[in-house]
Amino acid sequence: MDVELPYGERTIPATLPSRTRTLSNVETATPPPVADLDATVRAALARPLGRPRLRESVRPGAAVTIAFDDATVASHGPIRGVAIRAVLEELEAAGVSRGRVTLVCANALHRQLRPAELARLLGEDLVREFGPRLLCHDAEDAAAIVDLGHTPAHGYPVQVHRLVADSDLTVYVNARYVRGFNGGWKSVCVGLSTWESIKVTHTPDGMSMSVHANRMHAVLDEMGHHLEARLGPRVFKVDTLLADPRRVAQVVAGGVDECRQAMLASLAAIFPPRREAAGERFDVLVYGVPDSSPYAIFSHVNPILTLISSGLGYLGGLIEAAGAPGCTVIMATPVPERWDRTAHPSYPEVWERMLPRTRDPYEIMARFADDYARRPEYIEAYRHGFGFHPIHGILAVHPLRRLSHVGRVIVAGPLDAAVPRHIGFETAASVEEAVARAEQIHGRDCRIAHIVQPA
Repeated sequence: MDVELPYGERTIPATLPSRTRTLSNVETATPPPVADLDATVRAALARPLGRPRLRESVRPGAAVTIAFDDATVASHGPIRGVAIRAVLEELEAAGVSRGRVTLVCANALHRQLRPAELARLLGEDLVREFGPRLLCHDAEDAAAIVDLGHTPAHGYPVQVHRLVADSDLTVYVNARYVRGFNGGWKSVCVGLSTWESIKVTHTPDGMSMSVHANRMHAVLDEMGHHLEARLGPRVFKVDTLLADPRRVAQVVAGGVDECRQAMLASLAAIFPPRREAAGERFDVLVYGVPDSSPYAIFSHVNPILTLISSGLGYLGGLIEAAGAPGCTVIMATPVPERWDRTAHPSYPEVWERMLPRTRDPYEIMARFADDYARRPEYIEAYRHGFGFHPIHGILAVHPLRRLSHVGRVIVAGPLDAAVPRHIGFETAASVEEAVARAEQIHGRDCRIAHIVQPA
């Protein structure tokens, strides 16, 4: 069985045993793109779900915040700018001038963006027009954060950007749904929040991409409903489903919960539950890892992003669903050791200091998280140096929890075998060599699955 596997910036061919079964980690169908994006957005704003139309929601002269997804949401078309311009027209129809509107990038603990990078997301005209009224969220700016207390049911802390509390209305432009991972109340209660709130969901077990019964969003819904109980219904959403990374398939607008339910209904039709994808358990899982990561936009990947965040994390969604306990994961990647110490200031220290000591993400959180979350030099880099928040280097190793299910990871074709071996992964010169080694472990008739990953 001949396959092409993602491998860094290209693909490599590999020959797998004929008994190999192919599984898919991508959507079962691709929704068609809309013919007219501008008209689609305006139609969604004209018929919002569960909320009055924007022009009927605010009084003349109201203060409005428009928040939008940052660059980690891989939506490379014009949806952010198109939606913001349409929202501005709706507000003007209500008597809200553009001078009463502030734009904020909901980058959470991700790095803030430079003006030229914001222009790539929104368009140069909006960046130029809004100037000082266009800002990036700073989770460490105490003066810009409002503490709304704790949820009554489970005591989750809810902290949010002051603009959400002080504005008469916040309109949030979501640029893409990645399975069930984003959207909903995650947009505000993570994107415009602090580590104190974010750490409730951002644990080794807390994150979920599930479209069906997403445990992470159950927590975020509780946070969002508490926010509404304190502030009133001040958040209006524009949510987006993409046909591909540049073209839009669907846009809905209105209440946070109503928009998410509409998106999940569409996603459920193209993403069946992962545990139904295989129907059996496999001893060996084979896939390739491209040189891409949501955390490397305007930057480049590093070994943590390649091997752990993407390799075991975003691309490893079928490991527990399709892999037998003790299975072998074979991932093809050149994984060069290179670091962007501006964008990812804390990552090299996580790699050099923590991972040789332990690959247990629970231990890493217990031993190191508090120190990293407060490290002055890294906080300075996050606030003023366009770097990811220091805790992000630790969050990126959470997918190591999958090693409790996996017997071994074999990296096929690394440029330097010492890089994957640094974290206890095995290496092989080729995919075929890795499969042969796995057959020695699991038997010549072991069950093998080739996983097709997103391009």
